[in-house]
Amino acid sequence: MQDIRPVNWLRITALGIIWGASFMSTTVALQGTGPLMVVAIRLCLGAALLVSIAYATGHGLPPLRGRTAGRIWISVLALALCSNAIPFALLSWGQQVVASGFAGVCMAAVPLLILPLAHVLVPGERLSLRRLAGLLIGTVGVVVLIGAGAFRSTGDDLELLARLACIGAACGYAVGAILTRLCPAVDLLALAAAVLLVAAVVFTPYALYVEGLPQAMPLKSALALLFLGLFPTGAAQVLLVHVIRDAGPVFMSLVNYQVPVWSVIFGVTLLAEPLPPSLLLAMVLILSGVVLSQLGALSRLFRRG
Repeated sequence: MQDIRPVNWLRITALGIIWGASFMSTTVALQGTGPLMVVAIRLCLGAALLVSIAYATGHGLPPLRGRTAGRIWISVLALALCSNAIPFALLSWGQQVVASGFAGVCMAAVPLLILPLAHVLVPGERLSLRRLAGLLIGTVGVVVLIGAGAFRSTGDDLELLARLACIGAACGYAVGAILTRLCPAVDLLALAAAVLLVAAVVFTPYALYVEGLPQAMPLKSALALLFLGLFPTGAAQVLLVHVIRDAGPVFMSLVNYQVPVWSVIFGVTLLAEPLPPSLLLAMVLILSGVVLSQLGALSRLFRRG
């Protein structure tokens, strides 16, 4: 059983806020370029930030030689593909076809995909009825928030493939979380920088081939892309790696329940979007699910306090 420290609760809260704000920023960024180039630019900016910080602070990238170097770089490549390049490509294509909320529901299912994988592959991550019930309740909360429209058929000939693409992206994120935990011991900043660097190298040629270079971009789109690269991509990658390595992939997956809530909150407060009537019920379900799934960790946290 992972001993989840208070700092990890702060980290997943910060991740929820950062990724929740990314939806609003992505909408603005898409006014200046296509969805694949948004992802490519995010990855390049995030990689440039983390690689610069890693070398400036003396961490650098993971070693190229040594007993575990080969396993570390195989893990880096797998993480770049499973946690970044492949899910981004699948979601970018799938969301052009499926109902807008379907991808959100798929992301909410990531914790349910991680749970059995962690039970089998990660020491200390045990599948229990309480944990499963908590994650199911949290997933229902997200579905309530997004609404039944997420499952509405668009009538597109490629809809089934697009839905499978979104599900595939969710599976990629789940596998990536497990691989992050199983990666050999390595400096965490170096690992995060290497993952984004490899993801940028892999994804950018694909984006350029499909969409080409963006034309003149409005200032607000450029600023939105800068935010997406520095925070939801660069800073978030560091937080993600720290949480998974320290508290485990199941705990990390709880951020998937926060993101839709924060996205709605930012939309209501900053974009004057209507307040969904289901928000309160959804938040109650999500919080109940988190508490139930992490009851042991919360009990230890309060005993320390």
